[in-house]
Amino acid sequence: MGSFRLAASAALAAIALVAATPDADAQAWPDKSVRVVVPFPAGGSADTLGRLLGQKLSERLGQPFVVDNRPGAGGNIGTDLVAKAPPDGYTFLMGVSSIAIAPSLYPNLSWDPVKDFAPVALVASTPNILVVHPSVPARSVQELVALAKTKPGQLNYASGGNGATNHLAGELFKRMTATEIVHIPYRGNPLAVIDVLNGQVTMMFDFMITSLPHVNAGKLRPLAVTGTKRSPQVPELPTVAEAGVPGYEASTWFAVMAPTGTPAATIAKLNAEVNAILQMADVRERLNTLGAEPMGGTPADVAALLRADLTKWTDVVRASGIKIE
Repeated sequence: MGSFRLAASAALAAIALVAATPDADAQAWPDKSVRVVVPFPAGGSADTLGRLLGQKLSERLGQPFVVDNRPGAGGNIGTDLVAKAPPDGYTFLMGVSSIAIAPSLYPNLSWDPVKDFAPVALVASTPNILVVHPSVPARSVQELVALAKTKPGQLNYASGGNGATNHLAGELFKRMTATEIVHIPYRGNPLAVIDVLNGQVTMMFDFMITSLPHVNAGKLRPLAVTGTKRSPQVPELPTVAEAGVPGYEASTWFAVMAPTGTPAATIAKLNAEVNAILQMADVRERLNTLGAEPMGGTPADVAALLRADLTKWTDVVRASGIKIE
């Protein structure tokens, strides 16, 4: 009888230990360095936000959150790396809304934004800003459209790469204005901006974060923002919709995502940390300076926004006839 009681007690203790394991794992995570993959070059918007978030997470959680830039193919190379990474809570993606564009753009895509990723938290959103080189004889969206129609195929616009959010922002603009403007893709926004600054490319739908310093320095001429409302950073600029293209909207959002299968307790803990960081006064001030609006919310919020954008941009890609092998 004593042996039976001893065995039963041992079994109950083992069950209790197993039941407590998820909480213990959540408390222990992270116990080593965490990699945050940014699928775009250093110096761009995703990189800037990734480093800001990584610094705060390192301070709060006591382990390094190291940004790993893996640019190329409109963000697909770095995104693929995270999709195939071990779901152990030590590799995350600083996702950009271009993740919702890629499936309709690349027929042979090696990852699925819904099946291969577990949403963690929305970080920020920013409208793009339509900028032109100062030599361009257009000081408004309407003047730009008129210029493009008198010179079909002679104007061009830069983007951070095929499938990037500002690529599709340009395609949406072309479709809604019935203009013929040539797309020039680059390996990331910073490289694209350089050629617009040099006057080698006419225009760009750039992230506020990367273009505002050049706008403020007088090196780029801003015409409009692409959000649904004016930006506090440049309140004098109209939205593209206000400026003569009704219904136009093309904002960019940034979110932390993990490989599918990442422990739920880890995702919940990281989500709580990101939300707490986004409430910090210095972080909100920094985001405001960069032209970004803090978001936050639940993993379900990330999933809902992703699905809505998948529908929107699939329609744009099909209407534009874009295909990338």
